[in-house]
Amino acid sequence: MKRPAASTRRVLLAGNPNVGKSSLFNALTGAHQHTGNWTGKTVEGAVGRYRAENGVQVELVDLPGAYSMTAYSPEEGVARDAIAFEQADAVCVVCDACNLQRGLLFTLQVMELAPRVVLCLNLWDRAQKQGVQIDTQALSRGLGVPVITTAAHRKSTVTALGRLLAQTVAPHPPAVVYPPPLEREMTLLAPLLPAGPADRRGAAIKLLEQDEAYRQAYTDRWGPPPTANTFRALATQGISARQVARQIEAARRQKADALFAAAVTGRRKRPAVTRLDRLLAGKWSGLPVMPLLLLLVFWLTIFASQGPSDALLGLLFAGEAPLAARLAAWGVPGWLVGMLAHGVWRVTAFVVAVMLPPMAIFFPLFTLLEDAGLLPRIAFRLDRHFQACRSCGKQALTMCMGFGCNAAGVTGCRIISSRRERLIAVLTNALVPCNGRFPTLITLIGLFFVTAPAGPLASLATAGWLTLAVVLCVAVTLLCSRLLAVTVLRGEPSFFALELPPLRMPPVGRVLVRSLRERIVFVLGRAAAVAAPAGGVIWLLANWRPGGVPLLQTLANALEPVGGFLGMDGVILLAFLLGLPANEIVLPLLLTIYSGSGTLVGEAGLETLRTTLTAHGWNRATALCVLLFCLFHFPCSTTLWTVYKETGSARWTALAAVLPAAVGCVLCAGIHALLG
Repeated sequence: MKRPAASTRRVLLAGNPNVGKSSLFNALTGAHQHTGNWTGKTVEGAVGRYRAENGVQVELVDLPGAYSMTAYSPEEGVARDAIAFEQADAVCVVCDACNLQRGLLFTLQVMELAPRVVLCLNLWDRAQKQGVQIDTQALSRGLGVPVITTAAHRKSTVTALGRLLAQTVAPHPPAVVYPPPLEREMTLLAPLLPAGPADRRGAAIKLLEQDEAYRQAYTDRWGPPPTANTFRALATQGISARQVARQIEAARRQKADALFAAAVTGRRKRPAVTRLDRLLAGKWSGLPVMPLLLLLVFWLTIFASQGPSDALLGLLFAGEAPLAARLAAWGVPGWLVGMLAHGVWRVTAFVVAVMLPPMAIFFPLFTLLEDAGLLPRIAFRLDRHFQACRSCGKQALTMCMGFGCNAAGVTGCRIISSRRERLIAVLTNALVPCNGRFPTLITLIGLFFVTAPAGPLASLATAGWLTLAVVLCVAVTLLCSRLLAVTVLRGEPSFFALELPPLRMPPVGRVLVRSLRERIVFVLGRAAAVAAPAGGVIWLLANWRPGGVPLLQTLANALEPVGGFLGMDGVILLAFLLGLPANEIVLPLLLTIYSGSGTLVGEAGLETLRTTLTAHGWNRATALCVLLFCLFHFPCSTTLWTVYKETGSARWTALAAVLPAAVGCVLCAGIHALLG
């Protein structure tokens, strides 16, 4: 992370996950923020600036959420190293006021590594509603640090926090007093340690705690620590190395319990959502609820996006002729006019029109489920199944991310600390359909498997079929995860802490803005960027006619034997191959090749499409094979590039492409053998 200017105060924002830390960060810094990676890490962090009322400029670093300063994941390692080794004027620890006891234990660990700390009790309004009463002055005296209460949606509390962080924070006294033998040895060890950003006493505690990751980070900076004599001295007093770590942990917990007992005068009321939580995370009710939620999201997406998608398609296609006329008026050669207007523009317009309305509905709905606390409960229910497959339960979360975009799902696999389990999640993410595959799936389901007339009933039936397809993808993901775990990625499964945040009504306005900024614009921009050059290539292949036959048709004929073996034809396989840049253009490519047109066909109605496909030998068996291959085939080029960036290996990238394609080929060949 880049260091701030000398006149800027640098404050690190630390805390457990789901305490509202990032909400405070966004409220303080607004649009003045950017993201980046820590040196040598793929973990991203946000950095923002704001100017306080006293004119002081503050650089705020939003550290990854952590449960402990003993790191069990890359994110926790980044947070610990930033607090222990990076220069900062203060560390602001954000705790959930509704769950202060756990937050205090984390705060004490941070205070040992950071000489200047501010404690922020966030979600204060919710704590008051739940009957939690905290004496902040008593807590401040007990810790020796400033304590402030906030609610991220209340501007006055955020302003007060920003004002406090802009002030000079005094060093705090030792956070915890340890048994006399440990205190004596810490006093002897601390002067032998280098004067780094962290408190020498805190460094001595971490070294005696035998945190191997911290010890390695320390060694990388200053060489092996001089702890051998310390452990020998403790051993002569009958205190083993294991007992040292236990005594340190026990002293911290005793201090946290004492602070909690002195500061908290009210107790938390029983949450009113207990029954709903039992329904969503229950042993028998949780699994049926998940597909029902997916069914609802898919139905809303399908039913509400069809009209806007058709309108946007007509609007964008209407700009094709004027663009061609303007290019011709400028003297652009005819072939280049065709490639730019009828190739690049037409394909890009189709991709945007097909993707934007469903994304504008799907991503906000998905984000609402995430912010409401439903996605962690899905991961909780699926954890046992992924553990049975010898992979990590966090893979359920990254798999859910893949429904929006497989590239985003692959990037999300960074939350898995074990490299083996992270690779399993990366390699299997494309086994669930991304947003780009939904239009083809929905269209084919509507054409060949839904008999109800157009309307809410038809869209509900389509959503039902799509939900069944997604359930199949989840089952295949589990099977392939198990296969990888017992073959090329053998090893023992790890364990992780999954917190179930409280069920709450998410802020709809902020969800819409975040979905637009972080997901819709990113994914749509990526799709348009790859669709534009693909449109030019497709136009050239469709209009280059060696021997009087379009090159597209020649390539399709060459693939006919393989396509026939899989229950499809060469045109279908060629459409999937040329759809590598963007899955959205597979169906239009089919129509283009079938019709022999020199431009992408994108305006055909359902009946016209049905007539075209059946005229070329399609039936339900063919449609089923195409559906299965659409679910399971090689990922798009963006996802493959993301896999390569995350793994740094061409071998793993190739396996990420081959694995889903192999599943699709096996299923299609089997269906063709049974029904063909």
